[in-house]
Amino acid sequence: MNSRSLHLPASTYSLNMGFQTLWFSHPRKFGPGSRSCRVCSGHHGLIRKYGLDLCRRCFREQSKDIGFKKLD
Repeated sequence: MNSRSLHLPASTYSLNMGFQTLWFSHPRKFGPGSRSCRVCSGHHGLIRKYGLDLCRRCFREQSKDIGFKKLD
């Protein structure tokens, strides 16, 4: 049986190939990858105004607790 016919999980390939050390090795000091939501650690839809650092989904859940009111 050759190695190409084996069905191994994807995690096994990354451990054998050594890619795991390269994937997140680039420094994240600026840009959207450097900032994350303080609740869910997401990077998309981040609201940074007033130092909130919440994604838009978590902001909608937490807005009343924070003190924001929806105006008409």
